[in-house]
Amino acid sequence: MQSPPVCYRHPGRETYVRCNRCERPICPDCMQAASVGFQCPECVAAGAATVRKARTVFGGRISGDTSRVSIVIIAINVAVYLAGLAIGERALQERLGNIAGPVLFLPSEQVGGVATGQYYRLFTAAFLHAGIFHIAMNMFALAQLGPVLESALGRVRFLTLYVLAALGGSTLSFLISDRNVLGVGASGAIFGLFGAYYIVVRRLGGETGSIVALLAINIVITFAVPIIDWRAHVGGLVTGALVAAAFAYAPSGPRRGQVQAAACAGIALLLVVLITLRKAALGS
Repeated sequence: MQSPPVCYRHPGRETYVRCNRCERPICPDCMQAASVGFQCPECVAAGAATVRKARTVFGGRISGDTSRVSIVIIAINVAVYLAGLAIGERALQERLGNIAGPVLFLPSEQVGGVATGQYYRLFTAAFLHAGIFHIAMNMFALAQLGPVLESALGRVRFLTLYVLAALGGSTLSFLISDRNVLGVGASGAIFGLFGAYYIVVRRLGGETGSIVALLAINIVITFAVPIIDWRAHVGGLVTGALVAAAFAYAPSGPRRGQVQAAACAGIALLLVVLITLRKAALGS
């Protein structure tokens, strides 16, 4: 007499139910409901691996929360601002702000700069702000533009855009500012988001009049107010637009991600080259 079939994962359990795909016997603990009948855990996992994950129109992964990266960036900016209030805004700016340097701010203390090898200043300056109005305006713009671009591009591409735009703004400021000009603020990155928003909306066939008008107003303010570092704004704007163009106009297909990554790497390399040349010109 033939013995009854047993679960292939639990040999001690008799069962007359088989996996719809591989036809191996499965017990109730191993049964996973399928569109028709039941499947074993291995077949369910194999099927899930072949399912193509949903992507944004520009190739990024779709996530449930399309503002997480934006919120984290805002939180970092606020935390740094509060830290500046605690230890002294000027002291924090001199330690982390974008300055070519070296420069003597105080008779007894010389502040270094990017020209002395403190390259971190090109990034940390983007998280410093000179007053409550400065950070409030930048964070408001980030809260408006960030989630929209994060939804369109995906988290990784959006973060790449933000970081490169911030670096682009700091780079242009480093290139053509005097060595003792101290620059702070997320404005370079924010202008990068302005440029990226225009590129993305234009690529999708949307209405760009409002963003052009807003950008024009901000550019006028940039050059009208003497204390604003227009170099950081222009550098961020151009870099953000270039990165967004790489994302938006990369040819669709299985190699789109590689093309986008290569373009971003090329932009980053160009910025590094410019920074290196400027450092060499300063002779530090």
